[in-house]
Amino acid sequence: MTGFVTFVSAGPGDPELLTVKAVKALAAADAVLFDDLSSGPILALARPGADMVGVGKRAGRASPKQDHVSRLLVDYALTGARVVRLKSGDSGIFGRLEEELVALREAGIPCEIIPGVTSASAAAAAAGIPLTRRQHAQRVQFITAADTSGELPSGLNLAALADPLATTVIYMGKRTFPALAAALIAQGLSPDTPALLAEAVSTPEQTLHRTTIAALAASLLEDRSPLPGLIIFGSLAEGAT
Repeated sequence: MTGFVTFVSAGPGDPELLTVKAVKALAAADAVLFDDLSSGPILALARPGADMVGVGKRAGRASPKQDHVSRLLVDYALTGARVVRLKSGDSGIFGRLEEELVALREAGIPCEIIPGVTSASAAAAAAGIPLTRRQHAQRVQFITAADTSGELPSGLNLAALADPLATTVIYMGKRTFPALAAALIAQGLSPDTPALLAEAVSTPEQTLHRTTIAALAASLLEDRSPLPGLIIFGSLAEGAT
């Protein structure tokens, strides 16, 4: 007896940003394995009586190992359950989706992926800016600024990240941004390049801070809130409200 796993992308936190398909999947699930950032009011949409299992990983906190999460998915599905794997943002963007897909495929368990609103799009919308603009920002690049140890990844393409005609979005980068900013400035990016720090996007705790990459790097050396956040920099960040 084999169940079915649906990867539901929960978006940045506001339940109203869920897709209709995501809401239907939650309402039909026998079990929901959820990340920390996809919990809160979104969990109220799950079917009453469904097993609710927190499997979130947060920097600096005790978290389940990825192979344990993948094993839980397989074990639940092998009971014949309809399982929702609830991931924050869009599950395909820095969401460790591939490891879980591989585990399911190796176990012969069918699955589907429901896309969602990534935090980059939600942050830009909240700030009232586009991510692209003809002649000024013809390319958008998403990076993570934390490797598996939480440090700045080695091998970053600094020349691409220092491109003044690109919009760059940094996930999981508040702790390592000072080092990254220094490297980008050394690469030739102006320290006055506009930057936006967006925290707890689409939730009641949302904050938007418009600044420059140099000023943001200095402030993050002094103080970092525990709220989840991302950083957008490039010419379009200057228009953030």
